[in-house]
Amino acid sequence: MREMAKASDLLEWYDRHSRDLPWRISPSARARGVQPDPYRVWLSEIMLQQTTVAAVKSYFETFTSRWPTVQDLADARDEDVMAAWAGLGYYARARNLLKCARVVRDEFGGVFPADHAALLTLPGVGPYTAAAISAIAFDLPEVVVDGNVERVMARLFDEHTPLPAAKPILTGYAASLTPDQRPGDYAQAVMDLGATICTPKRPACGLCPWRRSCASWAVGTPADLPKKTPKKKKPTRFGIAYLARRVDGAFLLERRPDSGLLGGMLGWPGSDWGEDAPQDAPPIRAEWKTVPAEARHTFTHFHLRLMVKTALVPMERQPDRGHFLSPEEFSPSDLPTVMRKAFDVSR
Repeated sequence: MREMAKASDLLEWYDRHSRDLPWRISPSARARGVQPDPYRVWLSEIMLQQTTVAAVKSYFETFTSRWPTVQDLADARDEDVMAAWAGLGYYARARNLLKCARVVRDEFGGVFPADHAALLTLPGVGPYTAAAISAIAFDLPEVVVDGNVERVMARLFDEHTPLPAAKPILTGYAASLTPDQRPGDYAQAVMDLGATICTPKRPACGLCPWRRSCASWAVGTPADLPKKTPKKKKPTRFGIAYLARRVDGAFLLERRPDSGLLGGMLGWPGSDWGEDAPQDAPPIRAEWKTVPAEARHTFTHFHLRLMVKTALVPMERQPDRGHFLSPEEFSPSDLPTVMRKAFDVSR
């Protein structure tokens, strides 16, 4: 007869095998009374949205070194934060990061509220993030469900309803297991189990502390779960990026509008992105040359192919849009990934 899954079994495994992450307080430290910093928990959760742990680590360390408290981040210049975020993608998160930090500073006295409902009022904090902060930072018994947790629950209960329709079902399973004791450690334990043992491919079931409780392991279906509804094919859009360099080495750049894709980020002037051939609308009068290679990038909902055009312009020539940044002011690392790709193919 299959055993019922117990939170205590998973917590015992977590106490021995928890991942060492820069934003995490280890279970042994928590047992000694060391409390997580809600600012670091919040920052890590925002960064980890649709981004891997490996990619986030260096960004997290840079941010917390430069802005060690939520007050420091709230006081930062927008352009500095956007530049530090470049490469993490989903730039609306960076804009909401600043908005949230300033709300915490101005409306909550620089202290994150230890209340799930209040957390939900913060910019950029949705149900998952509010639950994660509540559990991990404040040890409240909130149900935390990310992609790792969904995979673990689908296998543990042998749930074959495909995602995303299965989300409420899997959340119900997760809620049935969330304990009142150590809910923060438990939330991180399920995530660690999904990231290290119950992986998308070739799960290491022999090492799993819930193996004897796992319905899919009992019938041999772990590798088939979770089921997913087939995704629609992404469309391809086309555009032009104009890389103008002045004779003194300055580059012509512009800051994108706050709303929309790459909002508030520094980038190359360019055409609209559409499914048809882009309209030629250079930002400055010059002899433009087309680079043989395209800059290609994939966003959440579409693929982008950018034609890259370059030009060398005299000192006295004034642009129709954008502004020149001197070599001392400009760094390609401050650009979002797609703009860096355009820069790279122009070299």
